[in-house]
Amino acid sequence: MDERYGAWAARWRVPLGFALGIVYVVLSQPTAPWLAAGGGVAFAGLLLRAWAAGYLEKNQKLATAGPYAYTRNPLYFGSFLMGAGFTLAGKSWIVAALYASLVIFVYWPVMRREERQLQARFGNLYVSYAAAVPLFLPRLRRRATPADERFRWERYRRNREYEAAGGFAAGIIFLWIKMALR
Repeated sequence: MDERYGAWAARWRVPLGFALGIVYVVLSQPTAPWLAAGGGVAFAGLLLRAWAAGYLEKNQKLATAGPYAYTRNPLYFGSFLMGAGFTLAGKSWIVAALYASLVIFVYWPVMRREERQLQARFGNLYVSYAAAVPLFLPRLRRRATPADERFRWERYRRNREYEAAGGFAAGIIFLWIKMALR
């Protein structure tokens, strides 16, 4: 993938996500069963993001323990589950198609770009880690990790992962209100 496109995707992923959010507000048509199913998937994504944030020392150390033993990108995979869950809860095929496009054409190149940056930063340590752990979809078998690496709440707070929890709560409340007003 062209590095310029990866840089463009990294720069525009948040604004494009907000634009999709506006479309979502307009087009979502939640019902109780869809909200329950989608909310459950989104909640699983939120839990995965929280778990991953407790292991991440951004730009300081290569995270390989916890969920990083199953996928090299548990934060992105958790975000994917959250987005897929909210897409499901909103019950809009247009939003689903737009979300899939965002993941494929924006987030996938961003992950590949970050992979190149991590390889440049951590060298052979990252190369051996990447050979053992998949980029995105988790492997069910965990990669062995050092025993001293543990989840730490201070990392969770430093990585401001509580913001994802606030976004999850706001999304569920919005869908519930929209459903109740129909």
